Amino acid sequence: MKKLLVALVVALMTVGSASAQFHWGPKVGFTTNKLHMDKSGLDSDNRTGFTGGLMAEVGVPLVGLCFDASLMYVRRSFEYTAEDVTTGNDVTLKYNRDYFEIPVNIKYKIQIIGVEKIVKPYIFTGPSFAFLCSKKSMDAFKNKSFDCSWNFGIGVELLSHLQVQGSYGLGITKSVESNVDANGNSLYSGKDRFWTVTAAWLF
Repeated sequence: MKKLLVALVVALMTVGSASAQFHWGPKVGFTTNKLHMDKSGLDSDNRTGFTGGLMAEVGVPLVGLCFDASLMYVRRSFEYTAEDVTTGNDVTLKYNRDYFEIPVNIKYKIQIIGVEKIVKPYIFTGPSFAFLCSKKSMDAFKNKSFDCSWNFGIGVELLSHLQVQGSYGLGITKSVESNVDANGNSLYSGKDRFWTVTAAWLF
């Protein structure tokens, strides 16, 4: 899977290099993350993290259709309240999870005649593949090594270089699991739900 994703990014850059529609550049932003648990009452509170990396974009001339792929470092945080089994009091637990993430999107740019070189709104959607680069164990939880989500978003391109966008990520695979019980079964698990806002400057 990792080799396939790397090959996809390289292919985008190779094909695009022969076209005036190829662009690349740095991309930074922040993300607000919440874990949706499969057991009622355990959903986490929203927490803010950050992201940064590189993005490449290949556009199809005239029709406004584009494909982009990014290689991003992402920190996702979550916080939840649980009962301390020794004291019976509620305690708030906070954790950080770090990933190398590869979002791949299909993007449609809306051409507004007369101002398309100044402002160009767009919509996009696509999968995101995240590989854990921080520790797996978190007291009562265990992070999964791989996480897949699907993104939906809108954005605007300014002056043909700056892209500012916001997206919602819907977790497809489990990102965390609880430690196992006496029978070796995980008690509950969670999937990520997150908002991400980024800005990219493309050359």
